[in-house]
Amino acid sequence: MQHLSSTYILITIAPALAICWYVFHKDRYEKEPVWLVILAFCLGILSVFPAVIGSLIGGKLFSVSGNFINTGLYAFLVVALSEELAKFFFLRYVVFKRREFNEPYDGIVYAMMIGMGFAAFENVLYLSQDGIGVVLFRMITAIPAHAIFAVSMGYHVGLAKFDLTHRDELMGKGLIYPVLLHGTYDFLLMQQNIPALSAFAFIGLYFCIKNVRYILEQSNNQSPFKMP
Repeated sequence: MQHLSSTYILITIAPALAICWYVFHKDRYEKEPVWLVILAFCLGILSVFPAVIGSLIGGKLFSVSGNFINTGLYAFLVVALSEELAKFFFLRYVVFKRREFNEPYDGIVYAMMIGMGFAAFENVLYLSQDGIGVVLFRMITAIPAHAIFAVSMGYHVGLAKFDLTHRDELMGKGLIYPVLLHGTYDFLLMQQNIPALSAFAFIGLYFCIKNVRYILEQSNNQSPFKMP
């Protein structure tokens, strides 16, 4: 295990904190209480543990290999489902019920805090095992990817809070869409049959990032606090 200096840890978590700050300050109409935002971030850290347990159990059934199907099952059902379900659980059953969650954009704020808490702690674990080189690469790949998954989850859960008619459908999308995005991203990187396919993971990430500002704007525009 690598020695963890405070400087390296700060570098490791800085991108996640920067993304949290960006999304928090894009909330135009009613800022969330700082204590609840910090709690959501801590819940994201906590969500790493059930996700790891799920991955360990699932890893006994499926594994990454030269087989496309096995790799796909591992990427979608083991890694993506375990991680996104853990994050979704805390968003849905802890934060969602809070009275401070009172506009659609709040879904994105809290999902992002949970997602970045997860990504930051995961990056620290990678730092301890693989060193700063791997972490620097993940800062521009895995952490933005987790942010994309969080936007997708938070957008739909935020809508579900205020749309009782379609709540179950929106909640389902809030879990399924991030799992599909996450699974596709991981599969493209994990599969070994066609190395060139890995490039599509980063191309897809680029185009998703380009759409984030639009999604944030759309969610903000649905705030009940927006002046007519």
